[in-house]
Amino acid sequence: MERGEHGVVPAPREHPRREDARGPARRPLALRLRLHAPAHRPGVLRDDQAPPLGRGVALPRRYDALGAGPAPQRDRDPGELPGAGRRLQDHRDPAGNAHDRGADDRPHRRPPTPAAPREAALIRVLHLITRLTVGGSSENTVGTVVALGRAGYDCALAVSFRESDPAILADARRRGCRLIDVASLGREVSLVSDMVALYRLVRLIAAARPQIVHTHTSKAGFVGRLAAWIARVPAVIHQPHGHVFYGYWGRLRTAVYTALERLAAAWCDRIITLTERGTEEHLARRIGRRSQFVTVPSGVPTQQLRASAPPRQVARARLGIPPRAYVVVGLGRFVPVKGFDLLVEALPRLRDGVPSARLLLVGEGPERAALERRAVELGVADCLHVTSVIRDVLEYLAAADVLAAPSRNEGMGRALVEAMALGIPAVGAAVGGIPAVIVDGECGRLVPPEDPTALAQALVELGRDELLRRKLGEVAIGRAEAFSTAVADAKMRAVYETLAREKGLS
Repeated sequence: MERGEHGVVPAPREHPRREDARGPARRPLALRLRLHAPAHRPGVLRDDQAPPLGRGVALPRRYDALGAGPAPQRDRDPGELPGAGRRLQDHRDPAGNAHDRGADDRPHRRPPTPAAPREAALIRVLHLITRLTVGGSSENTVGTVVALGRAGYDCALAVSFRESDPAILADARRRGCRLIDVASLGREVSLVSDMVALYRLVRLIAAARPQIVHTHTSKAGFVGRLAAWIARVPAVIHQPHGHVFYGYWGRLRTAVYTALERLAAAWCDRIITLTERGTEEHLARRIGRRSQFVTVPSGVPTQQLRASAPPRQVARARLGIPPRAYVVVGLGRFVPVKGFDLLVEALPRLRDGVPSARLLLVGEGPERAALERRAVELGVADCLHVTSVIRDVLEYLAAADVLAAPSRNEGMGRALVEAMALGIPAVGAAVGGIPAVIVDGECGRLVPPEDPTALAQALVELGRDELLRRKLGEVAIGRAEAFSTAVADAKMRAVYETLAREKGLS
């Protein structure tokens, strides 16, 4: 009570909902961006896109139900007692009189919520990649998602369906990968689409509340890491699956992308490279800190390949290849960075040194017509055989004497490991992660990049010496085990377990 000029003035009562009267406290940007999802919108999973994943637990079918968050706060019903959780009529005495409990009485509380099953406490992980197509990055990403799900993580993969190969999407679902469509997450740089993708990803992350965001490849890596930083995700992992520091574009564009990678490195906790050389190439360009980097190879199912591969004679008979021909196989996309033009340039010298030589290119891409035209110009069209990419390349590898990888840049080279697992020696350019796979003179040959003459010499040497090919192939089988699925999965689990401990995730 206070005394005023007109007598005793009662002190103003504290408003029972003072906090509401002032308005709610401002929330973080990511939560302010979160809106309740409408009944249907692009990006919502269909039933056929959400198979059960991991330990037999049927996971949510919508991306905004990836993780169970706390129930939304509701306004108190006028019939509720202050400080209680039930309606007034629930507090009636035996005579039917409603009453509030006094200070000496414990307020009525709701019965405790039963403990959630153990599976509900799995660490939630959201993976991001621009597209799923034929290639090492997509195969590695899907394999990682599936393996982590089996290890007890609640995983989903966000990807642009319209930019992906439908067959690869279907295969990922069949293997147990839960997919989320983010249509605007395109591979090519587009300011408008990229801003839309950023907005969609922030909303997705705010709704799903993953504890770890794991981005794959450069484009999804930049946009995804920025979205995770805005949404304040506890832990962020980036896996570039190689790099774009050379072999792709001119100096100016490469410099811009390198600067963006340098910036985005500050938004993540771990950067996973495929080889130690990949780590050093990042650090040499002042991207990230050494403590951020960890090496995990792209896992190849080596034992499964050996068990499934047909004998060489059978594979050659199916493909119509003469038994005594010397077959060099190139496997991958027909794009400049893969260097298949260098292989065609080396073909005349290869045929002169080994008349039975045949070059078999397996893949697809915009450079196919140019490769075939160049073979005609060089007069070696009869030695070149180009076939479109197929889902199972095992038969082509089994028919090979040597695998060639004359790439201008390569993260690791899964095709190299696949061939080596079958006892096939490899010849590769000394760029990117290839030197980490091929030990020169032990399981294959390394040649200088952009050098078709050196490439031809190495191929001729192996073509003339069958005993050397066998010796290198025997060592290659053991070397391939360092890049097996078992090794890669164990290393990836270790990365996650270490990061979860550091961040206190559970």
